[in-house]
Amino acid sequence: MRAVTYRDKLNFEPDYPDPKPGNGECLIRVRLAGICSTDLEITRGYMSFSGVLGHEMVGTVEQGPAKWMNKRVVGEINCVCRSCDMCQAGLSTHCRRRTVMGIAGRDGCFADFVVLPERNLHEVPDNVSDEEAVFVEPLAAAWQVVKQVPIDAGARVAVLGTGRLGLLVAQVINTFDCDLEAVGRNEHSMQLCEKRHIRTRRVDEVPLRNDRDVVVDCTGSPEGLQLALGLIRPRGTIVLKSTYAGGGQIDLTPLVVNEVTMVGSRCGPFGDAIQSLARKQIDVLPMISRSMKIEKAVEAFEAAADRKNVKVLLKVNP
Repeated sequence: MRAVTYRDKLNFEPDYPDPKPGNGECLIRVRLAGICSTDLEITRGYMSFSGVLGHEMVGTVEQGPAKWMNKRVVGEINCVCRSCDMCQAGLSTHCRRRTVMGIAGRDGCFADFVVLPERNLHEVPDNVSDEEAVFVEPLAAAWQVVKQVPIDAGARVAVLGTGRLGLLVAQVINTFDCDLEAVGRNEHSMQLCEKRHIRTRRVDEVPLRNDRDVVVDCTGSPEGLQLALGLIRPRGTIVLKSTYAGGGQIDLTPLVVNEVTMVGSRCGPFGDAIQSLARKQIDVLPMISRSMKIEKAVEAFEAAADRKNVKVLLKVNP
């Protein structure tokens, strides 16, 4: 099969071995896949991953239980043991023995086929297009923010970063009755926010007044957390969505002095994401900057790294 791999460098491989589903797993023919910031960070050394990249996809089940055959599906990325202490405590996304599609210990979806456990699959409603469905995984991560940190009526909330994830997080939070502002640099993505009636401000124009109740960092850089510390009020909450290779020195003194709560946030509820797309509550289509054939994957990664583009998709078996 065709596949996009990372082994010290990014490669398109036209003849990668087909995956073989094990017990309780399904073979999925990938239709469309999305490149996200985590994929870019992996090519910079994040997670020390080697193998087929990709974890955002929509596909069709080609092998598995009869009830799933020929169904159009999306898949949760954490493949878990169901028996460790985390799984038994209802925290399976933190399974001690988990593998993560295209990120840790398991080949991903930038390929003709991918294998996932049956329990990870969610059927896509007919009124959700492939182009919308490919956003389910990152949109679920956006919904996780409000699952972890309830947004009170009238709360002052800032979303830092108006890239791929920041745009989704801002749209989700905008469904709540709060005072929301999205902070970014990219004029195009900030215009997308404005079209959804989300107030925006350039990062270099934000006053550091320590007056926000909740700040969500989606910048993907250490500088984002430093900015968040300048915005959050005493005993406010910072939600950290950024992952990045390497680091950077950050002065965490304000975290202690202002008794700020910091919450790491990762994967989220696929059901909420699918429902919000089906209800047309969240609009993802304007985020698509380019759609490129899988054979052009190296070029597609370059496009995804270009700040003028928001979301770049890989057409695998459309």
